[in-house]
Amino acid sequence: MAAGHQQEKPVGRRRADSASIGAGEFPMTEADFTNIARILYDDAGIHLSPSKATLVYSRLSKRLRSLGMESFRDYCEHVAGAGGADERMKMLASLTTNVTHFFREQHHFDHLRNSLLPPLLASAKRGGRVRIWSAGCSNGHEPYSIAMTVLSMMPDAADHDVRILASDIDPNVVATGRAGIYLSSDLQNVPADLRRRWFRPVHGASGGKRGATDEMAFEVADTMRDLVAFRELNLIGQWPMKGMFDAIFCRNVTIYFDQTTREKVWNRFAERILPDGFLYVGHSERVTGPASNTLSYESNTSYRKAGG
Repeated sequence: MAAGHQQEKPVGRRRADSASIGAGEFPMTEADFTNIARILYDDAGIHLSPSKATLVYSRLSKRLRSLGMESFRDYCEHVAGAGGADERMKMLASLTTNVTHFFREQHHFDHLRNSLLPPLLASAKRGGRVRIWSAGCSNGHEPYSIAMTVLSMMPDAADHDVRILASDIDPNVVATGRAGIYLSSDLQNVPADLRRRWFRPVHGASGGKRGATDEMAFEVADTMRDLVAFRELNLIGQWPMKGMFDAIFCRNVTIYFDQTTREKVWNRFAERILPDGFLYVGHSERVTGPASNTLSYESNTSYRKAGG
């Protein structure tokens, strides 16, 4: 807010000074913003530029109200403290956007169905192994879209060595995906035949965390659930899985990273993709850095790993 429009603060609150970038209900200084940005970068690799200060103020003010805090200084001290891990995760969830829907960026699922899966599923029928990773899976729309693509081609895929890993840093969206319950409005992009086959109505339940609603809810079928394993995972941390993947979906996740972190993540993905496997990225993302030595752009933000 512009200087000169400050109001008297109640006793116990700091006065906004020349370094203030938020002089509303909760004063926020440049130092507060810097602390929040540093914590977010250290924890999740997410880069916050100064231009995001207004967004940070708006979204985190809700957290301060919830916690009964009076200033961003208090909030920063809380999340940086030994008992602040849970709130740091809530801060991360507040500052990132889980915009997703089933079969988002349909061309990737067309490529999966028409190009990548036919030989992989043929191999699976002969005892081969197929692994696909949805990295940054949000509330489960993406991994279940992958699962429906697989099941539409191989209905008994779960009886073979075919599995989908779904990971996200946010435990709340991981829990939503694991529960596998969605409102009918969430399923509007799911073709009618797939909806009938792979979802069943759930009476007296509502999808996600949106509270009471009269809208019908649907639960993923057990056959589809058996294909997908949900895990909490920080992409800039240690990856506990040791195996390789035939395909990795990481779409509209690295947009939150700075260039250095982004290229490190691309390269780690490249190291985990099998020869002739694919990395699918978001419409505004491009693979750069060392990963571009082994991942070549094929079409529609799809990258192929060089053959062995």
